[in-house]
Amino acid sequence: MMRQYELVERVTAYNPNANEALLNKAYVYSMQKHGSQYRASGDPYFLHPLEVAGILTELRLDSSTIAVGLLHDTLEDTDATRPELDDLFGQEIGKLVEGLTKIAQLDLVSKKTKQAENLRKLLLAISDDVRVLIVKLADRLHNMRTLHFVPDHKRHRIAQETIDIYAPLAERMGMQDIREELEALSFKYINPEAFEAISSRLEGLRQQNKSLIEEIEGELQKTFAEQGLNVKVRGREKRAYSIFRKMQRQQLGFEQLSDIYGFRVLVDDISACYQALGIVHTIWPCVPGRFKDYISTPKPNDYRSIHTTVIGPGRQRVELQIRTQKMHQIAEYGVAAHALYKDPEGQTKGGRSLGKLAKDSNAYAWLRHTVEMLDAGNDAEEFLEHTKLELFQDQVFCFTPKGRVLALPRHATPIDFAYAVHTGIGNTCVGCKINGAIMPLVTELQNGDEVEIICSKAQTPPAAWENIVVSGKARAAIRRATRDAVRAQYAGLGSQILQNAFERGGQDYSDKMLTVALPRLGYNAVDDALAAVGRGELPSRAVIEAVFPDYQDERASKNGEEEKTGVQGEGWFDLKQASAMKFRVPGTKGDSETDGRSKGIPIRGQQGDLPVSFAPEGGAVPGDRIVGIHMPGQGVTIYPIHSPALKKFDDQPELWLDVRWDIDEASHERFPARLHVSVINEPGGLAAIAQVIAENDGNIDNIHMNKQSQDFQDMTIDLEVWNLSHLNRIIEQVRSKQSVSKIERIN
Repeated sequence: MMRQYELVERVTAYNPNANEALLNKAYVYSMQKHGSQYRASGDPYFLHPLEVAGILTELRLDSSTIAVGLLHDTLEDTDATRPELDDLFGQEIGKLVEGLTKIAQLDLVSKKTKQAENLRKLLLAISDDVRVLIVKLADRLHNMRTLHFVPDHKRHRIAQETIDIYAPLAERMGMQDIREELEALSFKYINPEAFEAISSRLEGLRQQNKSLIEEIEGELQKTFAEQGLNVKVRGREKRAYSIFRKMQRQQLGFEQLSDIYGFRVLVDDISACYQALGIVHTIWPCVPGRFKDYISTPKPNDYRSIHTTVIGPGRQRVELQIRTQKMHQIAEYGVAAHALYKDPEGQTKGGRSLGKLAKDSNAYAWLRHTVEMLDAGNDAEEFLEHTKLELFQDQVFCFTPKGRVLALPRHATPIDFAYAVHTGIGNTCVGCKINGAIMPLVTELQNGDEVEIICSKAQTPPAAWENIVVSGKARAAIRRATRDAVRAQYAGLGSQILQNAFERGGQDYSDKMLTVALPRLGYNAVDDALAAVGRGELPSRAVIEAVFPDYQDERASKNGEEEKTGVQGEGWFDLKQASAMKFRVPGTKGDSETDGRSKGIPIRGQQGDLPVSFAPEGGAVPGDRIVGIHMPGQGVTIYPIHSPALKKFDDQPELWLDVRWDIDEASHERFPARLHVSVINEPGGLAAIAQVIAENDGNIDNIHMNKQSQDFQDMTIDLEVWNLSHLNRIIEQVRSKQSVSKIERIN
């Protein structure tokens, strides 16, 4: 245990003007208050605030901050009171200790959420003094160092909270050493297998390269000395969590990592930084893309340094960080480092200089800005919301309705959020509520948003979502779901084609029959074979012959006999080559509607479960007599059977499919049609036509106008309608307009 005089000596070593009386009083008071208390490890409880004070001395902080470290648990765990602290140590220290106590109490009463993210962020609003945050980080660091004494069921929760909350806070305040140690200690308990694996590999490298760091340090030191530059070179090994995060982020194996060892080059001034950089790049080749200048453009947390990677001594890839001594202190201690450069005349017994001079820091400016925003809030919710908004910079932290916190990339949408919850939630997402209000799925999420995902079992993720989401998990899931949905569509079409083909051959189709024939067809699964039929890669005749080796196409034979004898069957437009089709004259025997039955493939529109498109020139609408053309790899294209475009398929009977409309009125899907209109060239002609279409609930998709003569103008109108009667009603009402000379439907 650190003695009283030892603590004072530590502080006076870097701050001769330290308030020794304050330190002595705080030491004795804390020891007396915690005298009969013990920690889970069995050590006296006073050891904890003493260790916290020790961490603060390593940060070389002022006397008041160290006194707060000694006293930070007295209000919470002892019979000490705020008035007593104010009388003994002053209102400033009393206020800081009370602020830390409020944070601890919030930790204890956070029962409504699995992760107390919302309450953690309140620590920024407790005080406008950055020292509260620094002491809290030191408190958490010592608790993490002794986490092995905590019961097993609490370790993972505390470690996860640390890596999610306190490590990012330390990073935002520029305190890199504390951040790295918090991450390393948390990683050990969150993922012990990965921690042990990486640690053992690092130990193996140490044994293998015992003198490598020293050799590279010596070589670098010698090189700079020969160039007349005074530098200090320090080698260091990356921590296990940093290595693990890079392996995950870049999908690398341990053997592929080339910058496990890094070297810091400390120089006297900024000009020497660039001089050292010139020396390094002149002697050793630079690795492209690995140079960053944080001196000319500092990070938001005040970090300044030059980063570069070179192929250095022994052909080793060497990562260098070039900085001044002052930059190094700020890089290690962040906002706390500003206490090292204070004006001696500004030092007071209370040690307030840190709170004043830290305001020059960008990191502290961020914190001050947050407090100012919170002060402007009208209620607790706005107060909390601003804190959430300002805490993290590179990630967005959002809540589920049950309080679970999810970390998402910046610019994430509710779709990213849904996939972060669960892939099944993302695949069935149809809408969202953000902070209780229904919002579009493309809304960019902000820190602190509470997101509720609305799902439907009938939903499948549109392929366009892939261009909206920003997270890798969401993109991969959408691609996979899109592939599965397309495959399912083609498999459904293949099943329909086979059922019709088998029926024409006088056989009943079943998947069990197809399973037996899979080896002969060269497929491993029924769905694969069905999808191949649907895509046009596997002819239905080949499936029938694989199931029934002795099969004869009786229909083809019959057609051949009819051609020889001159007998013609019922049909439209004499399309005899379409042997797979049997067109029925409406109202005659054999017509599907007259018989009350239909054997064609049901067409439910482009939103159905089959890959369907409509003829590019004029389309088709429900009520039209239709035929399907099965284009390999494109699904089924639907044509009206009076479409002249069908003639080009007359010599390809294997492409023709018997299809029928099967429209669900609840689907609210419109269908494409094209009109040709000739109008008198006078003002208001187009407006009159558009008004008719609008009044009849039609939707104009495109208009092309061509001036036929001085007196007449031709229009080609692409519109969307519900069905054939809807289209005919529009045509008749447009024809009744005086300005319309001619109107006809185009196929």
